[in-house]
Amino acid sequence: MKIHIITAFPNLLSGPLNESIVKRSQEKKLVEIFIHDLRDYSIDKHKSIDDRPYGGSPGMILKPEPIFKCIEFIIEKYSISVPYLIFLTPQGKKYSQVKAIQLAEQDNLILLCGHYKGVDERVREYWKMDEISIGDYVLTGGELPALVVLDSVIRLIPGVISDINSAKTDSFYQNKLDCPYYTRPENFKEMIVPEVLLSGHHAEIKKWQEEKALERTLKVRSDLIESDDIEES
Repeated sequence: MKIHIITAFPNLLSGPLNESIVKRSQEKKLVEIFIHDLRDYSIDKHKSIDDRPYGGSPGMILKPEPIFKCIEFIIEKYSISVPYLIFLTPQGKKYSQVKAIQLAEQDNLILLCGHYKGVDERVREYWKMDEISIGDYVLTGGELPALVVLDSVIRLIPGVISDINSAKTDSFYQNKLDCPYYTRPENFKEMIVPEVLLSGHHAEIKKWQEEKALERTLKVRSDLIESDDIEES
């Protein structure tokens, strides 16, 4: 997979992209990540990428020219016939594990990080991007959301993590939260590991895990069960 990130602040991305699973995915040549500095595509000598919006509204808006130039450059240079463009914006659809699974099946992703008050609306109209929000709150820019999306997608690519079945039992994978887990010691501060987990009876262990996952989901995120029922109906 090739992932392109378009940003006005590339330094916000460099650290996290060189740590942990994301770093290992690149070392294994399973993922290539390219950061594109939007200012490199500015069309004026001052390298400006934003301007005041028409109509007198407060704040600044990302200009269309640098964004168009950058996207067109990526598509041409990397011979992308069907680009999958993502715009990170609080106005987008809320991100989910279902979307992460969908994105992990793509050969290439182009992520545009929003900033300031947003982008010139003609960018959205022309490119028809998949608009994604990581929650109902506002951040300074789309760089942190881009990292969230990138991390959640990369870990689903076969070969990135040693046991893909571990990812398939994560919270939200089947519209439920994950079950509780325990490790050594068996007795810690008089808190004992549930006996069923020590039994070696795999069918009973699986049943216990499913029951506890459902119990936790109903207690904390019952809306997930409700949305699952709606999708099945």
